[in-house]
Amino acid sequence: MKLSYNIIWVEDKIGSRPFQSLINSVSGYLEENFFKVRVETAEDYNEFREKFEKNSDYDLIITDLNLNESHGTQVIDFIRDERHILTEVFFYSANSLLRDANLINNNRISFYQLEGASYHRALGRKIEEVIALTIAKFQHIVAMRGMIMHETSTLDLKMESIVRGFINDIRNDSKISSIIDPMIENIRLFTKEKNDKALNGKIKIILRDNVLFNASQKIFALGQILHLLEEEDFSEEYNEEVNLIRNQFAHAELLIADDGSNFFRVKGGELKFDPELCKTIRKNIIKHDRNITRLEEKVNSQ
Repeated sequence: MKLSYNIIWVEDKIGSRPFQSLINSVSGYLEENFFKVRVETAEDYNEFREKFEKNSDYDLIITDLNLNESHGTQVIDFIRDERHILTEVFFYSANSLLRDANLINNNRISFYQLEGASYHRALGRKIEEVIALTIAKFQHIVAMRGMIMHETSTLDLKMESIVRGFINDIRNDSKISSIIDPMIENIRLFTKEKNDKALNGKIKIILRDNVLFNASQKIFALGQILHLLEEEDFSEEYNEEVNLIRNQFAHAELLIADDGSNFFRVKGGELKFDPELCKTIRKNIIKHDRNITRLEEKVNSQ
C-alpha cells in the first residue's frame, strides 16, 4: 500500500474533451480519497509499450479495444505474457464481442461494453468502481502498516535533514542556542523519565512504554525551528496525527468483533479499523508531507 495511485490509459481519442474530462474526474475521485495521482496516457499499443518499458509502476491499466491500427488485446497480452504482471486492467469497447476477445490471460480484468451516445459518464462511474475495489484490497492492517512505516520513515529523514541543515548553517549561529538548549533539556527530561521507570523496576510499567526517542526529538526540534522562523507550529499535530498512529500500528493487534467488523487493540483502548480510518491516515500523511516540504524549501532558501 502506498500514497500514490498510478494509471496508464490507452485510448486513441484520449486527447478529446470528453476523455480529458474523464481523466480529471477519475483523478478527482482518487484525490478525494487522499492519494497522490499520476495518469499517463497513450494513443496506441506502441506508445503504451514505450511508456510501460520506462516505468511499469501502475496500479491500473485502462484500455479501449480498438486503438487505430492496434488493439487493446496487445496491451493485455504484453503485460500478462511478456512481462508476467497481474496489474488490474479495465478493458472497454463499444464492440459487443468485447468479452470474446482472444486473450492469453484474462485474470484480474474488468470488461465493460459502452452503450449509447453519451457513455462517458457511465464509463467514469465504472472505472471508479474498479478503483474502489483496488483500494479496498490495499486497506488491510498489514498493507497499511507497510505504507505508514515507509512514508513516516521518509518524513523522519526530511525532518532530520531540516534540523541538521539549519543548525549547520553559519548564518543561523546566533539562533542555535534557542534550538539546542531546549532540545537538550527535553532529552534530559525524557531520559530521566525512562531512567526512573527502569529504576522503579516494575516490569508492567516498562512494557507499557513505547520508546519513541528519535522521532520525538526530531519533532521537538522541528517545532523550535518553526517558532524561530515565525511559522505556524504543526509539530504537535504531526505528533498526534502521524507519529502516534505509526506507533499504534507498529504494536497493534488486529481483532474481529462479533459483528464481523475489524478493530485493533492499542495502548489505552481499541480503534476501529475501516476505510474511513485508512482515508484519514492518508490525508494526514499527505498534509504533513506538504508542511515539512514547505519548511524544507524555506530553510534551504534562506
